[in-house]
Amino acid sequence: MSDAHNTLKFDTGWQYAPAPESTDHVRIDKKYGLFINGKFTAPSQGKYFTTSNPATQERLSRIAIAGKSDVNRAVKAARKAYENVWSKMPARERAKYIFRIARGLQERAREFSVIETMDGGKPIRESRDVDIPLAAAHFFYYAGWADKLEYAFPGAGVKSLGVAGQIVPWNFPLLMAAWKIAPALACGNTVVLKPAETTSLTALKLAELIQDIGLPPGVVNIVTGAGATGAALVDHPDVNKIAFTGSTAVGRSIMHSIAGTEKKYTLELGGKAANIIFADAPVDQAVEGVVNAIFFNQGHVCCAGSRLLVQESVADELIHKLKERMHTLILGNPLDKNTDIGAINSRAQLDKINSYLKIGKNEGGNMFQAPCTLPSKGYWCPPTIFTDMAQSNRLVQEEIFGPVLAIQTFRTAAEAVTKANNTPYGLSGGVWTDKGSKIFKVTSALKAGVVWANTFNKFDPTSPFGGYKESGIGREGGAHGLSAYLAMEVNHGR
Repeated sequence: MSDAHNTLKFDTGWQYAPAPESTDHVRIDKKYGLFINGKFTAPSQGKYFTTSNPATQERLSRIAIAGKSDVNRAVKAARKAYENVWSKMPARERAKYIFRIARGLQERAREFSVIETMDGGKPIRESRDVDIPLAAAHFFYYAGWADKLEYAFPGAGVKSLGVAGQIVPWNFPLLMAAWKIAPALACGNTVVLKPAETTSLTALKLAELIQDIGLPPGVVNIVTGAGATGAALVDHPDVNKIAFTGSTAVGRSIMHSIAGTEKKYTLELGGKAANIIFADAPVDQAVEGVVNAIFFNQGHVCCAGSRLLVQESVADELIHKLKERMHTLILGNPLDKNTDIGAINSRAQLDKINSYLKIGKNEGGNMFQAPCTLPSKGYWCPPTIFTDMAQSNRLVQEEIFGPVLAIQTFRTAAEAVTKANNTPYGLSGGVWTDKGSKIFKVTSALKAGVVWANTFNKFDPTSPFGGYKESGIGREGGAHGLSAYLAMEVNHGR
């Protein structure tokens, strides 16, 4: 059995037999070009980069690097499609194409979920049960809005913007693409999408699906590459809207680049979500919620619950039960359906996580990792918690993007809210209590765009998502997600 099939050697009293998902039905080409004007085309400079499986370090494919001239071709194709076809098409007809994309994703869900796991390292259970179904659900949802925009914004005189430049991260590659492409198309815009360089495959498979369903050429274009490709898209003078999900530092750079232009923009940036557990919460349920919030997704979520605030009277009990639960988690082959924790997405990300582990120990934190033997190949980090954390510690203040949890205690609800709000971010949070009045009071006081009560990381296409402070500007999802892709003759305060 290969290293990628090994699991954490915890003394749990039992072992699961391997249950790997088959890859026989998956086709990954040896090389992928750029998807421009409905066709795959070679990059003008002939440059490609390698994308690999982070669990095995095996090469999956070679991906084209788009230069400025390639981005320019993609934007021109999008502009031509917008002016000649898409903006003139009846909204109900646009809806049919969006609906076909949703159905195509459903029909090929198994293929997409396996490729997402192979390219990104996340467990197949997450790709299969969350990422792909939610991506399809977003296309279904926005297909329904395409011919109802006047109902969403009555009397506003809504109009499409034109060409939308969209940049998505590596943690939810296909889902983030769906979050952006679906509302843009529903509002009558055309798209140039740049996926993350380490997880481009499902975006390119989406391009194949777009070909199959007959979407008019140029309506969706996909250009791959690294930061220079994204910068060329942001700086292009014929792009009307920029939608970006990624780091706060890059978000600031985008705001600087488009300052003084008429480009609209939405930015979904970093987070340092606090999970607040009160003494009256169901402890076992809360422990499972914490594991779901930070470990099952390897912490690879901007809204991951990477901080835990526990009321002092139950802190010892909850931390003890959390450590016990950590001993039962299975880390290993992401394609194995038993796996709870997959691979870290890249060597660079693993190095960043390990640097924060050193920082946490140097700052006086008490680190706990359940004993384990990691596979010799791939990029792995066992689930980690730090106790004895101060508010000023960097693990409490800074986004890590790894399975690392910083734990603090509190005495009163006011103290919990103060600590939760005392970071540069405000993307999400969680509250655990059996008192409905406490839920309303605490969630109202938290400066976070999304707050879950007695659960965590639940998403729905009808619900808007976005943050405050350095977590971004604007909202995606729901009817709110439409307004970012529309111009309005009358401003009704939206």
